[in-house]
Amino acid sequence: MKNKYELMAPAGNFPMLVAAVKAGADAIYFGLQEFSMRANANNFKVSELEKMREVCNQSPRRTKLYLTLNTIIYEEELKKLENLIKKVKGKVDAIICWDHSVIMYCKKYKIPFFISTQASISNTIEAKFYKKIGAKRVVLARELNLKQIKEITKIIEVETFAHGAMCVAVSGRCFMSQFTHNKSANRGECLQNCRRSYVIKDDSNKELRIENSRVMSAKDLCSLPFIEEMKKAGIKSFKIEGRGRDPRYVSYVTKSYRKALDKKLSKAEIIQEMNELKKVFNRDFSSGFFLGKPAKKDFSKVEHNNATEKKEFVGKVIHYFPKAEVATIKLSADIKVGDKIAVIGKTTGIEEFVIKSMEIENKKVKIAKKGGEVGIKIPKIRKNDELYKIIKSK
Repeated sequence: MKNKYELMAPAGNFPMLVAAVKAGADAIYFGLQEFSMRANANNFKVSELEKMREVCNQSPRRTKLYLTLNTIIYEEELKKLENLIKKVKGKVDAIICWDHSVIMYCKKYKIPFFISTQASISNTIEAKFYKKIGAKRVVLARELNLKQIKEITKIIEVETFAHGAMCVAVSGRCFMSQFTHNKSANRGECLQNCRRSYVIKDDSNKELRIENSRVMSAKDLCSLPFIEEMKKAGIKSFKIEGRGRDPRYVSYVTKSYRKALDKKLSKAEIIQEMNELKKVFNRDFSSGFFLGKPAKKDFSKVEHNNATEKKEFVGKVIHYFPKAEVATIKLSADIKVGDKIAVIGKTTGIEEFVIKSMEIENKKVKIAKKGGEVGIKIPKIRKNDELYKIIKSK
């Protein structure tokens, strides 16, 4: 299935990978346990690449696998890096990188490579340079507007972030957590100090009260309202940020952008999809730099999550009977008929349903209590999958 535009989704584990593939992603970007910009994510092992390919090939889109190797590389790591790149040859479709050592090894072993946003490519001369040395695509600096992007798309295939968290350092060159906790963002260890609330004090210890104490926490990017303008700018690949999120986030965001890339949405459809996006993790939404420079309105007023829904763990599948499509659930919280439930698992990805009936010892019940076991009819899930109750958070 060939598309004019590529939709790229994040994966930090198998449930996220499966969720992205089922939701319609054309490509997945992911990290391995070495050299990942998301060192705090679970990430994958080299030995899991074949299984990941199997999952991707289940989609009629034949979803591609892009490996991110976009941290800085030290001298003593070069041999380890080369060995890793040799191991992934033929198992990934491209490597996203910016350190020239990674680029040179990709060229040596004839692996396609894209230039990461870490390189801050922001003009046509840079684009020509990377094209000349063999890059198939560039992920542009986030500081660019659509007019600037349009010029670069005439030179080389372009990928941009379309949705997700915005770093206050824009393209990720931040040293804040390095200085405060010796955890380098450029080695994938960012502690996101910028997301916290701060007070300002002078030398005499007097505090200054400010309107929004989250002065470094940018709102999340959401390009859905102007995605047609992004298409016109010549962007090929639309990337969803969020390797540290959960499968439900990946599923909801991928589905919304799949619809927007496949056809032009009406105003009513955009409003509907925006409401869907608000259900999962967000810090409210901004247009980033695409339509002009961000202003003070583009800084978040929430410290963590502004989602309109949240999930609470309620139990685990201890038995599943596929012919009857019935699961036995060991409960960690009360559930009742009418509850909205999300099932998350390594092979299942994510499935959502509303409980219509339950049984305990072959008797129908309206409520099932914490600590007990209950039978629920649920298609397409598996033993050891986890159940979460979806509830309104505001």
